[in-house]
Amino acid sequence: MAELPVLRTVLGDYPHTAPLKNGEVDSTRVRLDFLPVSPIHRAFAPMVRDEAYDLCELAIVTALQAIAYGRPVVLLPAVVAARFQRGCLIAHATRPVRPEDLKDKRIGVRSYTQTTGMWVRAHLAQDYGLAAQDVHWITREGAHVAQYTDPAFVTPDPHAAKLPDMLREGSIDAAVLGNDLPDGDEFVRVIPDAAGRDEQWWRQHGFMPINHMVAVSASTCRENASAVRESYALLRRAAATVARPDGTPHPTAFGYERLRGPVESVIDACLAQRLLPRRLSAEEVFGPAREVLGSNAD
Repeated sequence: MAELPVLRTVLGDYPHTAPLKNGEVDSTRVRLDFLPVSPIHRAFAPMVRDEAYDLCELAIVTALQAIAYGRPVVLLPAVVAARFQRGCLIAHATRPVRPEDLKDKRIGVRSYTQTTGMWVRAHLAQDYGLAAQDVHWITREGAHVAQYTDPAFVTPDPHAAKLPDMLREGSIDAAVLGNDLPDGDEFVRVIPDAAGRDEQWWRQHGFMPINHMVAVSASTCRENASAVRESYALLRRAAATVARPDGTPHPTAFGYERLRGPVESVIDACLAQRLLPRRLSAEEVFGPAREVLGSNAD
């Protein structure tokens, strides 16, 4: 009997990945060997730079940059994390700021390429006409894709305090935080009625803002395409175990056609924010995965 292929796998802890991790959803054709990486973004640079894993969750901005710069990753048409983003822009309660007043202000963000920051900037541009270059962006980390260089309106400060501390001391006017949003009333949201605006955006566009997708190393695709196909099927089966009423926002999505429009909208935002060196086509983004998965991915 042939040995079962094993894929080194990094996925975050979500209701739709739990069945994969606890063995409720498994396969006789592939085994996913889950490696603990926390926070999840610590896996992104090793993946796009060194193919450190076979299958890995990957922020969509990092994935698109990896494709643009020819890194050895193949992006699957699989979203494993999506969320609304307007509430991620915060200020200190003693120094609140309005979105209309952010021009020439200093906003802190972990990395300029962070996907949450990309979405916040896209919403600010759409809702308030504020372009990325209208703000001074202060970052603590660089890009996962080493070939990318931040634009001139971004100031790296790797020795800066953590973003909440920078807000406390007043060295920045606002900050973009993701899963590390602080609790309590010390900080306030910059965008008023963020939840209502997010729901309106979802009803207009039909999808939740994509945070993380799934990528496979190019060498794994070459050497074990059947294991990649089975892994994609496992991801879909696991997501299907979580009941989600129709007509409500979903944090997962699968398929080329389902994701073509959302990904193209992300590409547009990335170009406007100087996150990509050139426009990527949908075929350039998903063509390599289509070669591996075939037409059954939709």
